[in-house]
Amino acid sequence: MKFSWRVLVLWTLPALLVGFFFWQGAFSNGIGEIGQNTANSRMTYGRFLEYLDANRVTTVDFYEGGRTAIVEAVDPELDNRTQKVRVELPPNAPELIDKLKEKGVNFDAHPVRNDGAIWGLLGNLIFPVLLIAGLFLLFRRSSNLPGGPGQAMNFGKSKARFQMEAKTGVMFDDVAGIEEAKEELQEVVTFLKQPEKFTAVGARIPKGVLLVGPPGTGKTLLAKAIAGEAAVPFFSISGSEFVEMFVGVGASRVRDLFKKAKENAPCIIFIDEIDAVGRQRGAGIGGGNDEREQTLNQLLTEMDGFEGNTGIIIIAATNRPDVLDAALLRPGRFDRQVIVDAPDIKGRLEVLQVHARNKKLDESVSLETIARRTPGFTGADLANLLNEAAILTARRRKEAITLTEIDDAVDRVVAGMEGTPLVDNKSKRLIAYHEIGHALVGTLLKDHDPVQKVTLVPRGQAQGLTWFTPNEEQGLTTRGQLKARITGALGGRAAEDVIFGDAEVTTGAGNDLQQVTGMARQMVTRFGMSDLGPLSLESQSGEVFLGRDWMSRSDYSEAIASRIDAQVRTIVEECYDNAKQMMRENRSVMDRLVDLLVEKETIDGEEFRQIVAEYTPVPDKPQYTPIL
Repeated sequence: MKFSWRVLVLWTLPALLVGFFFWQGAFSNGIGEIGQNTANSRMTYGRFLEYLDANRVTTVDFYEGGRTAIVEAVDPELDNRTQKVRVELPPNAPELIDKLKEKGVNFDAHPVRNDGAIWGLLGNLIFPVLLIAGLFLLFRRSSNLPGGPGQAMNFGKSKARFQMEAKTGVMFDDVAGIEEAKEELQEVVTFLKQPEKFTAVGARIPKGVLLVGPPGTGKTLLAKAIAGEAAVPFFSISGSEFVEMFVGVGASRVRDLFKKAKENAPCIIFIDEIDAVGRQRGAGIGGGNDEREQTLNQLLTEMDGFEGNTGIIIIAATNRPDVLDAALLRPGRFDRQVIVDAPDIKGRLEVLQVHARNKKLDESVSLETIARRTPGFTGADLANLLNEAAILTARRRKEAITLTEIDDAVDRVVAGMEGTPLVDNKSKRLIAYHEIGHALVGTLLKDHDPVQKVTLVPRGQAQGLTWFTPNEEQGLTTRGQLKARITGALGGRAAEDVIFGDAEVTTGAGNDLQQVTGMARQMVTRFGMSDLGPLSLESQSGEVFLGRDWMSRSDYSEAIASRIDAQVRTIVEECYDNAKQMMRENRSVMDRLVDLLVEKETIDGEEFRQIVAEYTPVPDKPQYTPIL
């Protein structure tokens, strides 16, 4: 907890004031009423009686209801000078007054003052007042914090960020690689700017647009571009901000959001990660009338209920459309579903050109080469790639980004940070045979993707890596390609078995075996590529925690399950035998490649194919379609 002088003073001052008032009250009730007649010395009651009998007492003043007296007496020890002394009187001494009258002593009784009651009342009230004031200041201070106690009355208010004219700094020219999605959304912008152009022919403005795609493909960037292009009021909120721990808060926030949107129509509402609130209702664990479902019901009503929302366009983004409720996806709520997928080679080139504007690239760097080497990369991946290359350039104290930094950045993004190079000769050669086994099978099989690079430089958890360049232009995968991939993945294990024997097989093929088993099982259960025939035997029910059914059932009998396992085993064993046969037949080229890899630690794909071609014919691989 951070120390605060303000809090210390806030809690110390009341204590001091209360102590002062209590002391003041006590003083007023007791000693304070003696006033200026307070004596500096005391005298016992017995000695006071002796002085009275000896006619040495001249004046007596009674205080505190007769409990205390200030006595003026002649003291023979002080040359018969008169002094004032204080005498504590006993509670029962009625004969004292008679005795004073008998001796002719002047006496007077001073009444008790009532100021003590006032000070006591103030002392009892001041602490609660200060306590309430301190708590008020603390609550007022904490009310400025998000979710603080002072925010309790604002739970039902929408947390959407609102801008009358969204100055996001992003336009459609800044979004590259997803031209189809931009064209779909360009119409939405035109609807907002010139609605009469469409209403003249009977077209109505779409109510909702759902952006669907993997993470990093640019869904949120597209929403920012729409806001920047349309120049209309823009509401931005995340799906998770609707739901709180209090029941009914999410629905209240939805109502408040659409109320503000209607006041500022035409406008755009952007809901990011809508799957947080729009999952299927009435299924899975937690299904029923819970807070999330109430929020979804209110959202459905606002989007397409009895009251229209003319001029309000809702743009939502998600990477899990499979878990969304069917009522949310129907026309009338989300009229369009725009797929924002990973860009192709032409799109990647456009994305690289956008992100390379503020990067200093060497003249030898070709963005087209980078685009060819990065199949499957999203826009966020490409931006991170160039940023990592720039960081490596600055670390190496170079003036411009070269192809070396680009290659290292690709390896780092895909496989992880570079580790310490291997020193042990035996382990290094074993890993070299493993990686050469992958690359050799991938080179000799016609249906396999071409080898891009083989390296012994450790990255992440891998001690060595073999890179393949998939042909992304082919959308479908044949049975021969799947079996070639399985054989290539088993090439490393086959090389270890053939070269070092069964006893020296390592755990390096663990990840390869997982991929092999998954591909073989999909061939049997999903794609009908086995002796079981063209049957889809895989259950399509998803996880129960993602809104799927609670009860899962099997789509086949135990006998079919046994046959599936047998077919998977047959496919894997056949591919493994083929890989071992290729290792035996190409032992000489494999030994030469291993010696070269141990020496250089990295072999380029083109050099690898040239060496293999000296020993055996290399089949032609599918080539890339040129960029137009």
